[in-house]
Amino acid sequence: MLADMNPEVATTILYCLVCFFLGIAAVYVWGHYHAARRGERLRIESEALLTAAQREAETTAAKIVLEAREKAISIKLDTDREIAQLKEKEAARDRKLDAREDQLTAGRESLQKAQRGLEGSQARIADQMRGLTTDRAELKRLVQEQQQSLEQTSGLTEEEAAAKLMDSLRDELEHEIGAAVLKHQRELSRRVDDQAREMLLTAMQRYASPHTADTTTSTVGVPTDDMKGRIIGRDGRNIRAFEAATGVDLIIDDTPGVVVVSGFDPVRREIARMSLEQLIADGRIHPSKIEETVEHTTQDIQAFIIKKGLEAASEVNVSGLHDRVIEMLGRLHFRTSYSQNVLRHSIEVAFLSGMFAEMLGMDGEVARRAGLLHDIGKAADHELEGGHPKIGGDLLQRHRECAEVVHAARGHHDELVTEHPYTLLVGTADACSASRPGARRESLERYVKRMEELESIAHRFDGVQQAYAISAGREIRVIVSSGDINDERAAAICRDISLTFEKELTYPGEIKVTVVREARFTSTAK
Repeated sequence: MLADMNPEVATTILYCLVCFFLGIAAVYVWGHYHAARRGERLRIESEALLTAAQREAETTAAKIVLEAREKAISIKLDTDREIAQLKEKEAARDRKLDAREDQLTAGRESLQKAQRGLEGSQARIADQMRGLTTDRAELKRLVQEQQQSLEQTSGLTEEEAAAKLMDSLRDELEHEIGAAVLKHQRELSRRVDDQAREMLLTAMQRYASPHTADTTTSTVGVPTDDMKGRIIGRDGRNIRAFEAATGVDLIIDDTPGVVVVSGFDPVRREIARMSLEQLIADGRIHPSKIEETVEHTTQDIQAFIIKKGLEAASEVNVSGLHDRVIEMLGRLHFRTSYSQNVLRHSIEVAFLSGMFAEMLGMDGEVARRAGLLHDIGKAADHELEGGHPKIGGDLLQRHRECAEVVHAARGHHDELVTEHPYTLLVGTADACSASRPGARRESLERYVKRMEELESIAHRFDGVQQAYAISAGREIRVIVSSGDINDERAAAICRDISLTFEKELTYPGEIKVTVVREARFTSTAK
């Protein structure tokens, strides 16, 4: 077939076939070579990975062995330490047992010595008892002989002599009783005079405060009667706006130059009074101006209340009060009770309670806190139901005051069974601060009746000429006849009057009895 073709074409075809087969052979050789090199590279990489894995396994094994060795060493150290501690405890126990054994041995020896001494003492006592028995028999014989001799000499029987002796002893004993009471009174007075003066008189005089009158009205001066008309306004719109804004009653009558502000809430009454004074000074009186003035005055009064509460707490050194308690405390500045300003009264009671507590070894801070807050309920007793002790106790309990302070507020008027001594201190300080007729829970009739009872009891005793109850019934002075009563008998009368008060009367606090002759004798019924 190639022979039939053109020689050049045949040569070209042959050349192409040779090149084709050569290319196939070259591709085969190249692929075989490349596969051989790739296998070699994979073999080298697998050997490297195997070597790294072996090295890592050896490192991990070494680390595990090292950790195991360290843990074994730690366990051995802990075991050695526990063994040492056990050995030390065992040694200490042995030492204690040895010491206890020594003590038992010493105690046994002491007991033996005491037993020997006791046997000797018993022998001596037995000898003394035998001697006493002999002496007693001899003494009895001598007494009988002396008694017979006395009966023969005096001409009196035993009963007559005994009666005469008893009368003599009774007279002598009465004289000695009076002298002993007088001596005891003087000694007792010397011991307690300084402390009593410090606890009561000094405390009351030091913290006494001025009092104001208890009232529910305030007066505001007006320059002219024309100003009253401007306050009323057209058809009464100004006065209605003023009463609605302040919550008080405004009384405008024919009294010249005066307008009366009436209300039970002392804070509202003060706001109304100050607002009315500002409106009168400004001269512009209409509903919008009234509302604006009352609002500004209310803010000023609120700030003043907080200031007064903080000042009162700072004055008695009481800290940590709740903001609401501070506000209620400041409101007491505008409250009076039985002619006393309640805030000043509370401060005075706080000082007195603190002084009493410190003198008795109690916590003065708790006592001052209880005294300051004991009348806190009076700031809201016109708004809430119940008496001020219950209102104050509930308020303080809600604001997490301690139990002593809460109980003092609830029970300072003896309305509860006393559970804390601080309640008694606050009640005593409250009575001291209000020690005047009719000031605390006592009407005028009851006060007069109590004075009459005290004087009538004193008049029962022989020799009493006059008796006067003073200091709101906390003291009574008795004047005795100097001709019929001597000093010893006066001292006995003073003591007997005090005992009679304790038996027949029920009263808070104490009553001092003073008997006046040529000397003065003082006793206290507790």
